[in-house]
Amino acid sequence: MEEEDDIDRRMQFVLALRRHGVIDRDVLAAMETTPREAFLEGIFRERAYQDTPLPIACGQTISQPSVVGLMTQALELDRRCKVLEIGTGSGYQAAILAKLARRVYTVERHKPLAQAARRALEKLELANVIVVHGDGALGLPEQAPFDRILVTAAAEDTPRLLVDQLRIGGIMVLPVGQTATVQTLIKITRTEDGLDYADLGEVRFVPLVEGVASDVSK
Repeated sequence: MEEEDDIDRRMQFVLALRRHGVIDRDVLAAMETTPREAFLEGIFRERAYQDTPLPIACGQTISQPSVVGLMTQALELDRRCKVLEIGTGSGYQAAILAKLARRVYTVERHKPLAQAARRALEKLELANVIVVHGDGALGLPEQAPFDRILVTAAAEDTPRLLVDQLRIGGIMVLPVGQTATVQTLIKITRTEDGLDYADLGEVRFVPLVEGVASDVSK
């Protein structure tokens, strides 16, 4: 019975993603086979397949699954892509990316979150993810250029330092907004002539903060 309940839960999860516009088969498969509960603690594990953001450590959140799906879908990933993620958080988004890309570098400013995400990703045997504790606002210039960049925190404007680390033809997806309540998810494609922008709708993310957090290490 428990196995049947789990199958039903996952089916409802995928249906909810589809209703919100996540239609890419590879993205849906990656999300269906990635256990979101592995990135949650305590009572929140029971709510893993609800389409809602949930609290994690350091005052952060694990993003709403439909938003994770839409952002991933917008990246147009293939197995050749080298991806940079800014804002590891729980590591859930990085796990999805890892199933669709060649290599994922993910940067987290909170050391306890970086450590916990690294452990969760290792348990799932996702060996193509490298978790870096550092200042995500700086990106990872030593690994640039990247084929794709995903930012999971809202910048006030397009971060030039990150755009410069995107290869020509590459795609960046990020929320942009001046306040915590009014943000727009945008897709940027870097071309030979400049940047092409596409509006993907309204979202709500924590702000992109410069520097490394002064958390007490676990």
